[in-house]
Amino acid sequence: MQDWLTQSAADQGRAIGAGKLDPVALTEAYLDAIRAHEYGDRIYARLTPERAKAEAEAAAFRAKNGVRRGILDGVPISWKDLFDSAGVATEAGSALLAGRVPEADALVLAEATLQGAVCLGKTHMTELAFSGLGLNPVTASPPNVNDPACVSGGSSSGAAASVAWGLAAAGIGSDTGGSVRVPSCWNDLVGLKTTSGLIPLKGVVPLAAKFDTIGPLARTVEDAAILFAMLTGGKAPDLRGATSSGRRFAVLRTVALDGLQDAPAQGFQTALRKLEAAGAILIEIDAPEVAEMMALAGVIYTPETYGTWGELIESAPDKMYPPVLERFRSGRDHAGHDYVAAWHKLDALRIRYAERVAGYDAVLVPTVASLPPRIDAVSADAALFTAENLLALRNTRIGNLTGGAALTLPTGVPGTGISLMGPALSEQRLLHLGGAAEAALRA
Repeated sequence: MQDWLTQSAADQGRAIGAGKLDPVALTEAYLDAIRAHEYGDRIYARLTPERAKAEAEAAAFRAKNGVRRGILDGVPISWKDLFDSAGVATEAGSALLAGRVPEADALVLAEATLQGAVCLGKTHMTELAFSGLGLNPVTASPPNVNDPACVSGGSSSGAAASVAWGLAAAGIGSDTGGSVRVPSCWNDLVGLKTTSGLIPLKGVVPLAAKFDTIGPLARTVEDAAILFAMLTGGKAPDLRGATSSGRRFAVLRTVALDGLQDAPAQGFQTALRKLEAAGAILIEIDAPEVAEMMALAGVIYTPETYGTWGELIESAPDKMYPPVLERFRSGRDHAGHDYVAAWHKLDALRIRYAERVAGYDAVLVPTVASLPPRIDAVSADAALFTAENLLALRNTRIGNLTGGAALTLPTGVPGTGISLMGPALSEQRLLHLGGAAEAALRA
């Protein structure tokens, strides 16, 4: 059974359907592995064993009687601790929300449950999802799979760690400025940032509602595709026959290639060469709109985050990690008319950018410009924390500001990723392209 814990969610689902794998035994194996794991308590905020076993038993009954609800029926997955779960604390990594117990599941969790997915529990995360590093001295800082002394990336830090360490078949996280893609990249996973507004956020603890999205962290593109279908209640794209040959990809030079550390640069160039070898057409482009968008990020993000949480934060600011507290408080410094004007400008820039990249199948960027820093280093130096956090989120934020979807894939160089970015509602197409790219990168 232990060997199954690191298999893809799709392979687990197929084995359940073929009668080769018992969902109850699989769920119990995951729960036992989490409890016994050296870092189990740093990855999971809390387990939901009674729920998981009941869901697994129901899945086993359906499998035995030939009435499975889909490929993920009976497959155990983890949920970031900002998705409401009925009767179980949902605290979003914050002491400000300690003891918060919702009465109902988040809409996406309820939908996943209807489709038969097994909820293992809630994973640790950055405080209120407002950091890309995954450092959280208030609750726990999940370890990076390549070096446990380093951060795992945030804010879906535990979600990534649960999959990378073999403690869940897949994880569900959120992405506001890179919170699915950064931890996916740094833990050599596939991560999908979905289009804002596509997946309902009812029952999800907010950060910046205009940017908040829900997405999967997984071992393969196929897994990301079936998880995307689960989250949206749709049908997973058929990845068979996917090819990179003849695909036109824009390699974005503006901002995205500035100051890359050696490993991310090596990983990105290696990935580009493999895509070219598979027949892809790569064209370097500049997009001045991206630089202009990035200059707007502070006035667009922080007023919304502080407007959402400011009153609660100021009621007990000592409960927060100071660098995260200061990041929220920076939202006080912007006038309302500046915020509105910035959004008008961003909307216009999005149109110009869309016109510039319309002739390409996807835009390629290094997912993250840096490798994960050590936990002790960023814990001891607030200025280093801020610098590392801004660099970690720089490239992923391009995908949020342009308003589209994005898929990150591991390059083969540990802790580095390549992202395929597309326009709004392009998830199906990106997953199809990603399936072909994944095959090319593994060749």
